Amino acid sequence: MLSKPFAPAQLVTAVSQLLNSAAIPPAEVALKELRAAAPVLPGPPGFAEAFAAITRERADALFVFPDPLTFGNRESIVGFANKNSIPALFGAREFVEVGGLMSYGSDYPALFRRAGNYVGRILKGESPADLPVEQPAKFELIINLKTAKAFGFDIAPTLLARADEVIE
Repeated sequence: MLSKPFAPAQLVTAVSQLLNSAAIPPAEVALKELRAAAPVLPGPPGFAEAFAAITRERADALFVFPDPLTFGNRESIVGFANKNSIPALFGAREFVEVGGLMSYGSDYPALFRRAGNYVGRILKGESPADLPVEQPAKFELIINLKTAKAFGFDIAPTLLARADEVIE
C-alpha cells in the first residue's frame, strides 16, 4: 500500500482503466491508491495527453495494467515508452512480445483453461454457487533482453535465471 503520493521526480505513471473495480474490494483500494500516485488514462483519445504528461513530468518508469484498453493499444504504448527511454513493466507477456522491457503477471492461457473447466462443470450440472473461487496460481516473468540492451541495462543473471522466458 502507498502511504503517500509519489513526488514528481519519483512519479511512476500508470496507464490503466479498471473495469468494475467495485466488485473486487481489494482492487478498489488499489485503484484509489494508484490514482493518488499517478494519472490514469481516460481512453484512446487521451493517449496523446497522457503521453505528453508522462514526457513533461519526466517519469522514471511506466507500469501498464493489462486491460482491454491498454491491451488493444499495446504497440503504441510500448513504442512510446521505448522511444522516450522510459523503462516499462507490463502485466501481460504480449506487451513484451511487441518490444516491451518486461512483464510479470498471470499466465492467461492457464486462466482460460481453468475457466473452461468451470464451464464444463456447470454444463454437467454443478451449481456455479457451489464452485470455489480460485486465484491465479501461475505467474510469468518475461524479459526482453533486446529492449534491455537498447536501454543500456545489464539484467542480473539471477533475474534472467528466474525468468520464465527471455526474449533475445
